[in-house]
Amino acid sequence: MNGYVFLFRLENLYRDPDDGRQRFLLELEFVQCLANPNYIHYLAQNRYFEDEAFIGYLKYLQYWKRPEYVKFIMYPHCLYFLNLLQNANFCSAMAHPATKELAHRQQFYFWKNYKNNRLKHVMSRHVASASSPPPLLLTADAITASAAVPAPSHM
Repeated sequence: MNGYVFLFRLENLYRDPDDGRQRFLLELEFVQCLANPNYIHYLAQNRYFEDEAFIGYLKYLQYWKRPEYVKFIMYPHCLYFLNLLQNANFCSAMAHPATKELAHRQQFYFWKNYKNNRLKHVMSRHVASASSPPPLLLTADAITASAAVPAPSHM
């Protein structure tokens, strides 16, 4: 048999039938699960972080931080935790319920205050880069307060 034909048949035998779509989706789902401190705690409790193959897999998943892949991430905290999971001390600490709760609380506070903190950051950059004053932001309270003030009457 011709060597080229053999390689062609071998290549077709090991070709992914969906061109890697299922692998992509499985890895995306796994990476996004890392945004959940309870899941990381589960992995630590079941000693996944002691398995060298699993540690190697976490290192391999670092490619999700590249721009062509990060656009598919819906829970960006997963990339933060993926970085932390490269540290053996963090992995062992996540086995303790108190550490899991601390991570969960910090994540909650981040989400709770993200909009206000981001708005302050954007506004401070706008003020520093422009000579004109920043635009007024209308909030629900400001709209309600302005509706309560009667319009001036013209006589």
